[in-house]
Amino acid sequence: MPWQDILIIAVLIAFNGFFALSEIAVVSSRPARLQLMASEGVRGATAALRLSEDPTGFLSAVQIGITLVAILSGAFGEAALATPFTEFLQTTFPSLGNKASTIATIVVVVCLAYSSLILGELVPKRMALTNPERLACFVARPVGLIARFALPIVWFLRLSTDTVLRALGKQHNDDRGVTEEEVKTMIAEGTEAGVFHQAERDMIEAVIRVADRPVRSIMVARPDVVWLDIEDPPAENRDAIMHSGHSRFPVSRGEIDAVIGIVHAKDLLEQIYEGKTVDLDAIIREPLYVDERMAVLKVLDRFKTSNVHMAVVLDEYGSFQGIVTPMDILTAIAGDMPEHEGDDVPEAIQRADGSWLIDGSAAIDIAERTLGLRGLGLEGDFATVAGFMLHHLGHIPVPGEFFSHEGWIFEVVDLDGRRIDKVLVRKGDG
Repeated sequence: MPWQDILIIAVLIAFNGFFALSEIAVVSSRPARLQLMASEGVRGATAALRLSEDPTGFLSAVQIGITLVAILSGAFGEAALATPFTEFLQTTFPSLGNKASTIATIVVVVCLAYSSLILGELVPKRMALTNPERLACFVARPVGLIARFALPIVWFLRLSTDTVLRALGKQHNDDRGVTEEEVKTMIAEGTEAGVFHQAERDMIEAVIRVADRPVRSIMVARPDVVWLDIEDPPAENRDAIMHSGHSRFPVSRGEIDAVIGIVHAKDLLEQIYEGKTVDLDAIIREPLYVDERMAVLKVLDRFKTSNVHMAVVLDEYGSFQGIVTPMDILTAIAGDMPEHEGDDVPEAIQRADGSWLIDGSAAIDIAERTLGLRGLGLEGDFATVAGFMLHHLGHIPVPGEFFSHEGWIFEVVDLDGRRIDKVLVRKGDG
């Protein structure tokens, strides 16, 4: 039995496995993780990062190694093992005659292919996927050394590859950005692995979801705003402040569209404590004005650079649409945090039959999360569930009107004047 030949073939298969492991380990490694390991002084991390930043040169060098090893193992294996195996078959089974050579060749080729596939490809690649960054650091230096020796061939292969890609109309671009869905997938995997708590996952996804939404999707809408009229008697404004439970109020003159500023309840309390007459003119502050289409995170940036923590939301015509505070932004990210008793009523309530009762003023993303739907807010120019209903119905509805959408039935169950107050959502039949 040619044990030396078998040993040589085993070494060649091991080299094939090394190159296959190196390829998957480096390609699967996350650059951010490699950068962190390099900053921590992990041996080989810097070399692995360099390889991941030059995939064409690295993959060319690895492919050269895999191809050469495959050719050598195939040619040497067939030549070294087929002949002695043929002699063994002819001696053991004389009746085979000339067929022994063909059978021996087929058996040797199948055994070599199987060994190369399992030990030289599948097992190393599975190993690389289990801990890509650590293995990438381990193989980076030897693979980098091989790449330097093969530099002329790598250069020629790189040139050939780029030429073919240009001929096919494909532009070379290594700047593949991370998508929102990829971030969500990584967070979901981290939660399942115990790296993140569910609450952390919910907050991160909320930041992603809310970041580019217009501020009107989280503002306190015009009908719900508690505002003060500077022309009202001081006692009336004082009572409104004391009974509202809020700490900041927009101030208008005669009508809500004529907003002239905001007042803090604590400033009013100081006047009362000092025995002064309630005078809104003396404590009014210049408000922060924002457009209703401004992104939520941009509004948050405005709050950071301002000492005013209430913004007046205007439409394109300058009409008052609502107000927003940093607490509204935090609530959109972290969930409801009632400021006083009675605030903790959820905007979506599940009933015993599995249907949902949702406030018309609820942001459309609340309906998306509650019902497991996506893209509702992209269907039209609206930010609330009531706006979604109006978009589909096309008119001011009456209680009982409904429509079907993506397997759900949306029904108007209550109006507050002409405003949609409550919506019942239930699964459609079939």
